[in-house]
Amino acid sequence: MLFSPFKLRDVVFPNRIVLAPMQMYKTAPDGKFTDWHFQHLARFAIGGAGTVMTEGLIVDPVGRNTYGDCGIWNDDQIEPLRRLVDFLHATETLAACQLHHAGPKSARQRPWEGLGPLGEKEAALGEAPWQPVSSCDGRSVPGWHQPRGLTPDEIKTLIDAYGAAARRCDKAGFDVLDVHSAHGYLLHSFLSPVANTRTDEYGGDLAGRMRIVLEIAEALRANWPSGKPIFFRISSVDWRKDLDNRSDGWTIEDSVLLARDLGRRGVDLIDCSSGGIRAENSLMDYAKQRRKLTRGHQVPYAEQIRREAPIPTMAVGVILDGPQAEAILQAGQADLIAVGREFLTDPHWGLHAAQQLGVDPNWSLWPPSYGWWLSLREKIGIEG
Repeated sequence: MLFSPFKLRDVVFPNRIVLAPMQMYKTAPDGKFTDWHFQHLARFAIGGAGTVMTEGLIVDPVGRNTYGDCGIWNDDQIEPLRRLVDFLHATETLAACQLHHAGPKSARQRPWEGLGPLGEKEAALGEAPWQPVSSCDGRSVPGWHQPRGLTPDEIKTLIDAYGAAARRCDKAGFDVLDVHSAHGYLLHSFLSPVANTRTDEYGGDLAGRMRIVLEIAEALRANWPSGKPIFFRISSVDWRKDLDNRSDGWTIEDSVLLARDLGRRGVDLIDCSSGGIRAENSLMDYAKQRRKLTRGHQVPYAEQIRREAPIPTMAVGVILDGPQAEAILQAGQADLIAVGREFLTDPHWGLHAAQQLGVDPNWSLWPPSYGWWLSLREKIGIEG
């Protein structure tokens, strides 16, 4: 199944492997894609990903994680993205993009610089902090910049910004649109009762906390071609059972209800992640607690939402090889498989998965200039 096609609306996915969105923090303050991003993403198309997704493209410069984020907040950012899309299409790979707003996690250092709030040191180097925004005024992590809660009028402006970003992504030629509403970033800060203490129409009960996400979904569907699918990445739960001793917050049952409402508004698939509501990073809590990751630890969320919403889902998180990905699909736990860091360790992860599963014994899925030589070497054999 990993190498079978899958159709959503008018788009046919050539296989079930999707390169997960991963922030690289490598661009300039103008937010434009560079040659570095092009080579970074192009190699995964060569390596067997049927769909290559960009890192999160910021819809408003206030929503940048860092000064190194890529953007889609103005028309000047379209052309470099189109260059990537044209290459992906030439390799018969689907081009996907993710829309993003970091919200309370904005104005930070790059991860290898500490991931803390920008301060005087960074300002002296030309990267001054700015005022982050969120659902409310509360900090996401102690010591970070105090965000300011968005006003209802500002929320309406932000929703329009998502719609404009969708139009730009369509002009760039992307086939699939994904929205980041997980990991404690802006949209997750509205969904979670841990972060959202508003008393107006964008807070309070579940319907109020979901309102901004559902209105963004409506704006996207109005500005994105009807034949192209929309994904939403969510934190299926606020707290991971293996890390947190808490029962409050956003739950898997809430995620099922959100998925149903998103489906009614034209969303086609739920990208199922978890955690991050009060964390510096979705993985750093594991490092701080010296806890190991578990293979496929988020797959049960994709399975439950797929079964109960019901809506197609994408599984993500510590999916390490082809047999594991195949087992998830065969068990009906998800429809697509997102692979991130394993592609960083092996840019040909998809092609190696095909060989692991016995669907490419003759190296025919590899570029001919690679496969011919590799097949010949295999036939000759190596000794010693």
